[in-house]
Amino acid sequence: MLVSTKEMLQEAKKRGFAIPSANFVDQLSVRTHIRTAQKLGLPLILSYAQAHSIYLDIEEAALLGKLYIKKASVPVALHLDHGMDLAFIERAVELGFTSVMIDASMHDLAGNIEITKKVVMFAHRHNITVEAEIGHVGTGINVGQGETDLGDNSIYTTVNEAKKIAEQSGLDSLAVSIGTAHGLYKGTPKINFARLGELAEHIDVPLVLHGGSSSGYENLEKCALGGIAKINIYTDFIVNAYTRLRQNLPENYFEVRDSIEQGMADTLEHYYKVFHTQKI
Repeated sequence: MLVSTKEMLQEAKKRGFAIPSANFVDQLSVRTHIRTAQKLGLPLILSYAQAHSIYLDIEEAALLGKLYIKKASVPVALHLDHGMDLAFIERAVELGFTSVMIDASMHDLAGNIEITKKVVMFAHRHNITVEAEIGHVGTGINVGQGETDLGDNSIYTTVNEAKKIAEQSGLDSLAVSIGTAHGLYKGTPKINFARLGELAEHIDVPLVLHGGSSSGYENLEKCALGGIAKINIYTDFIVNAYTRLRQNLPENYFEVRDSIEQGMADTLEHYYKVFHTQKI
């Protein structure tokens, strides 16, 4: 069933677990994510990033997402991940996305708030929830054209800045920077759990963690139990699908598809356990 992220994230925040935000780039990944959630009877945030429109345009993404979500009996939100401009976000809302993210984290705080507030005003008129980001989540090793290797460092989110953007923009959830990065890592990242504790204590809206892939299972479990309600996963799906493919040595097209699907399904099923996701 197609739902908003608002209620599911509020429930996750209240009960102390995280919901996976699984990015998709094609029909196979959409179907696999939905089937895995359905198999386990657990909620899911099905995410499509603006950067991945080079693989799948937004019209196709909306059609595929809504088609497979309609068949599911578990709550699934269709989420626009890392929306970079208002025009693209407006198009996502028109096409039926139930949640959108505006990523204005590259701007200073005042600019971030101003841009986020505009998105909130538009989205809330259509009963669509809004996620924003503050602080900067760095990038790791390049994986496909959707990620870049800039070698930059994460800038930790402060409580003061997080409170300002949450209160002044009216957003529904907030992605924070506590030490993770997008893409693969050259080593396991060091998460600032002290900062996470401060943010969880003082910020009323649900908190989101980007760059979950290869962040370390113990790290992510502590994040899920320590105040993060939504954790984004993309790179691990791609890497593990390819690893499974190489291990199985498929002999035809259909075995290739089966191997890729199993690699992604195993990844999502494992993260459900790591995040302690519960039925809602």
